[in-house]
Amino acid sequence: MLVFAILAVAVVIVDQVSKYFVSVNLPEVGDTFPVIKDVLHLTRVNNEGAAFGILSSHRWVFMVLSVVAIIGLTVWAAVFISKRDNKWMMTAAAFVVGGGIGNMIDRIRIGYVIDFIDCRFINFYVFNVADSFVTIGCILLIISLIIEEIREFKRRRAALEDTDEGEDDGSV
Repeated sequence: MLVFAILAVAVVIVDQVSKYFVSVNLPEVGDTFPVIKDVLHLTRVNNEGAAFGILSSHRWVFMVLSVVAIIGLTVWAAVFISKRDNKWMMTAAAFVVGGGIGNMIDRIRIGYVIDFIDCRFINFYVFNVADSFVTIGCILLIISLIIEEIREFKRRRAALEDTDEGEDDGSV
């Protein structure tokens, strides 16, 4: 669980430092800086809702759901993942929790989340570092769960084959 806590705190720190940098250098909504012109820009957006601005008029609903998800995932990591000793799953959960906490800090402190990563080459929504960690964490979690299920399936099949071979004594 120590690794989980360290990773989650590191994600929060990286997220908050990046948002501070943006708020100082791009103080107004809509301010933009082309990192690679028409490909990747830093563009200041104040997101009052959830991902991609959904639920913007229902901020309290999203905040409650976020808190429940953060607590639930932390408990799940402490109770189930730590018993499995799955470092990938623990990392994934820490990324999701850290990203969730990073965005929650913004919602509580200033009433909105600062988004700034503007991938113009794919015409995507503007997002932030916390969103990136949540997405990467979810992808890692899904991959880890699939790999674990495949391993468990192979273990069960091998055990079943061992049982079948033990019962077959070759007599007629």
